[in-house]
Amino acid sequence: MIKFALAGNPNCGKTTLFNALTGSTAHVGNWPGVTVDKREGVYKKLDEPVQIVDLPGIYSLSPYTPEEVISRNFIIDEKPDCVINIVDATNLERNLYLTTQLMEIDVPLVVALNMIDAVKKSGDKLDARTLEKALGVPVVEISALKNEGIDELMQRAAAAATQPRTGSTVLARSSIAHVIDDVKIALRGKGVENPLFHAVKLTEGDELEVSEHPDEMRMVNEFKEQHKDDVFGGDFEALVADERYKYISANFSGALVRSAKREKSALTKSDKADRVLTNRWAAIPLFVVILFAVFHLTFGEDLLYLNAIFGFAYDVETGNAYLDAFVAVFFNSAGISTPGAILFNLTDFLMNTCLGGWIAEGMAAAGAAGWAQGLVNDGIWGGVAGVMSFVPQVLVLFLFLSILEDSGYMARVAFILDRIFRRFGVSGRAFIPMIMGFGCSVPAVVNTRTLSDDKERIMTTRVIPFFTCGAKAPILAAICGALASAYTGVNAELLVFGLYLFGMVMAIVMLLFMRQTSMRGEVPPFIMELPAYHVPQFRSLMIHLWDKLKHYVKKACTIIVASSIVIWFMQSFAWDFTLVEDINDSILADIGHFVTWICTPMGFGLQLGTYGWVFVVAAVTGLIAKENVVSTFFVLAAGLGFAGAEQTESGIDEVLFLMQTTGITWQGLIAFCVFNMLTVPCFAAAAVVKGETPKGRFKFTVAFWMLTSFVTATCLYLMFTWVWTVAIVAAVVALVVLFFVLRNRGVIRLGRKKNNTPAKE
Repeated sequence: MIKFALAGNPNCGKTTLFNALTGSTAHVGNWPGVTVDKREGVYKKLDEPVQIVDLPGIYSLSPYTPEEVISRNFIIDEKPDCVINIVDATNLERNLYLTTQLMEIDVPLVVALNMIDAVKKSGDKLDARTLEKALGVPVVEISALKNEGIDELMQRAAAAATQPRTGSTVLARSSIAHVIDDVKIALRGKGVENPLFHAVKLTEGDELEVSEHPDEMRMVNEFKEQHKDDVFGGDFEALVADERYKYISANFSGALVRSAKREKSALTKSDKADRVLTNRWAAIPLFVVILFAVFHLTFGEDLLYLNAIFGFAYDVETGNAYLDAFVAVFFNSAGISTPGAILFNLTDFLMNTCLGGWIAEGMAAAGAAGWAQGLVNDGIWGGVAGVMSFVPQVLVLFLFLSILEDSGYMARVAFILDRIFRRFGVSGRAFIPMIMGFGCSVPAVVNTRTLSDDKERIMTTRVIPFFTCGAKAPILAAICGALASAYTGVNAELLVFGLYLFGMVMAIVMLLFMRQTSMRGEVPPFIMELPAYHVPQFRSLMIHLWDKLKHYVKKACTIIVASSIVIWFMQSFAWDFTLVEDINDSILADIGHFVTWICTPMGFGLQLGTYGWVFVVAAVTGLIAKENVVSTFFVLAAGLGFAGAEQTESGIDEVLFLMQTTGITWQGLIAFCVFNMLTVPCFAAAAVVKGETPKGRFKFTVAFWMLTSFVTATCLYLMFTWVWTVAIVAAVVALVVLFFVLRNRGVIRLGRKKNNTPAKE
């Protein structure tokens, strides 16, 4: 099978093309670095199947970041039959910089001018034939978004793959062409493959090349010494970049002719929108408002607050339980339901009121044993239905966040927050994997490979779980909904939104803390190209949601089912494997009592008395998968006597019942939420973090999560319960801040070793 590699800048549409070629479910995100590993698929429309490899989005083949190393090594070492270079036709000069480097490798190359539809729409004209003649490689106009020109591209790539190609360089007439040619001849004499590419990189002072070819590097150094007084000095890397852009501007840019309208008005629609959305003063408030709108449409009950403003509400009972439950899907006493609430209510109606009730009635009518009914109704169906009821709501959240990503707005948010994040020790680029944490921590952690600084990568990895993922959303929705039902004046969606914001604030606080303690160092620079705004592709959004749905269903049918069965068994049986009448005599209760004291400072431990272990067990099962917390609520509520058939809102009624049974306070419930938000993520995410963390450092990351979640939840519980403790907590925080301020100014010095070298922190 022949192999093609896709290479291009971030935001050039490379992953969109990959999806169009292979039908893959790879996520298409409109920001730099969304593809951090190669993705593989098969194109089947040619005579012979073609393996397509999607490489990370890069700006050059210099090894500054891990994704650049991945792409460079793959092209040179794996030797693909052809490299398809995707170029954003709306930003021709910037994208052709990478093209000039790919041309230097002895590999068949085809240039795909993507987004050609956007060029034509703007009134500009791009002559592909002129550009092809100037480049000396095939050039094809395509629109990956609209699936135009793709078949022609693959046909020309297949034809190019049959013809060997020798690399060429745009530096052939530059002031350093002589040394490049000498080094190329020396490398070719040693049998080095791709001698031109390696010669150019050696001239630039590329670290990888210098270490591999020290003899040839001496030739470069001698040339530098001979010409150190020349106008270009000794910074050959800057010279090479300058020469590339000069050549692109002089020889390639002529293929693009701007429209007269564009020439008169330099500002595009994206530029005009950015005047507001990236405004120094308005950008952050607008981001908060947009984020709140997303959470309102996902978790709110009163659509656009129409009931609060105009009195739109529905509170009529027909007497038919099924009809009333169905009507309640769209209307409720709070008003017209939001899209997220409608899908949640509909799923809950189908999963619990219909299927759950039918299963329970069917087993009872069949005369099934009591333990069998408990296993199926409470252990299996109860846990799975509880989690699955929240899946549509989580998918709505994913949908809105994906729209923000694919439209180009999230790239602006990273740019906006760079000014703020830089003060806390990380660049705006770190925000990209953090915001991905709202969806799932696993791809978010993998995305930290796009960060060039090791310390920044570790810090970002540690705080990604603080951005509440979709698996934690059901915990917040159930508990906040229960608090809103139990206490007058509490708004569930505002409480959920507040907790999400609290997680973001904690991430910033802990970034600052780490940068002032164990992760001190310079903040790496942040250079980012802002893509033009565009309407997200419906197909790519649906592929993304389908991928997330499969992920949740897989979890529900494996981890959640297994966990629910284990929890049901442990709360139904004693150590001698006999059924218990009182749940406090069960295996689960004994284990829970054994560790309850640990959670007492957080408000859900020994102070809850007989059933103090209930929330402890839920928190522990959440370490396996956060969805287990809600499923544990269902199983334990049933074990404590809650009548599942009477439930009307999935999760909320179970939490209300547990509140009444255990006596937990609202302060304890808030602390419980915060602990689950900040503690060790699920096993899958923890395993990925371990793989991305330098050897020997993962144990410190786990300790960081445990201490941060425990201390934060304890402080909040104390401050909410006894207001006077606020002064104590504030004083301790002030002393810690003062210590680091004085240390950074040199007023406080840490101890020194006997040899007068600074002591290790």
